[in-house]
Amino acid sequence: MKKILFIDHTHPLLVQKLEQVGFTCDLLQGIDYQKAFSIIDQYCGLLIRSGIIIDKEFLLKASSLKFIGRVGSGLESIDLEFAKCKNITCFNSPEGNRDAVGEHSVGLLLSLFNKICIAGNQIKQGEWLREPNRGTEIKGKTIGIIGYGNMGSAFARKLSGFEANVISYDKYKSNYSDSFTKEVTLEEIYTHTDILSIHVPLTADTRYMVDGDFLKQFKKNIYFINTARGLVVKTVDLVAALSSGKVTGAALDVIEYEESSFDRMKLENMPDDFHFLCKHPNVVLTPHIAGYTHESKIKLAEVLADKIISFSKKDGII
Repeated sequence: MKKILFIDHTHPLLVQKLEQVGFTCDLLQGIDYQKAFSIIDQYCGLLIRSGIIIDKEFLLKASSLKFIGRVGSGLESIDLEFAKCKNITCFNSPEGNRDAVGEHSVGLLLSLFNKICIAGNQIKQGEWLREPNRGTEIKGKTIGIIGYGNMGSAFARKLSGFEANVISYDKYKSNYSDSFTKEVTLEEIYTHTDILSIHVPLTADTRYMVDGDFLKQFKKNIYFINTARGLVVKTVDLVAALSSGKVTGAALDVIEYEESSFDRMKLENMPDDFHFLCKHPNVVLTPHIAGYTHESKIKLAEVLADKIISFSKKDGII
């Protein structure tokens, strides 16, 4: 069996590369959980983004499944422990969009510091205001990064020309200091950070990691950037910190209230905390697009195809 089920959209290059080595790719992008569940036993491979949750019941039905490929970085939509028990290998492709995330993070910071969004909207409404939009420089600030994997390290590289002091903490890595960052303890992050940027996956350890108690640990008032996952941050506590001034400003590409599929978001009946963020002058919001560039769409496909092909040759699938 050399069939792969695609349930989310991706670049055609991924299909082309997999078909070139003998796979049959069934493109059923957009199907729901029940439809995918009903046919998954026919496939050795599954390609996803964030459309549905791959839970234990789904994996039990997937009697022939050898691998799951995630077009992107986060694997939180997959029951990884049960997949491992079933000898199903899970791939992601953070190498494909790390540069996009790094650049977007810099863009969020520049927008926040230089009031670009506010000033642009004011001009469009007929207002020309200079002094209220006086900016802040990155140079000389200490930028603390939590999570120094593909995304965190890409952000540090993009910052290298701004003459900032970049420090980082990663619970699962050590001895990684380089020309772009200095590895420090979490206590040093709390002590020295002016700008905090989160680059961690969503796990049991990181869910609501950024809450009131966490934010109170910082010795300075900080600016906050999140391009990781919305559920890493407890929004009600971030709103409280913005209100008190503990968080001077926030730039968020992700929010707690996102649906499991990041492509869908109903903004009509959102809680008051969301509306607070929308109205706050020192908050910049984008719709989970940090990793979304024309270039990353191609690179994600290339990276994932190469990983799947290499695995499949070693495992005797092709």
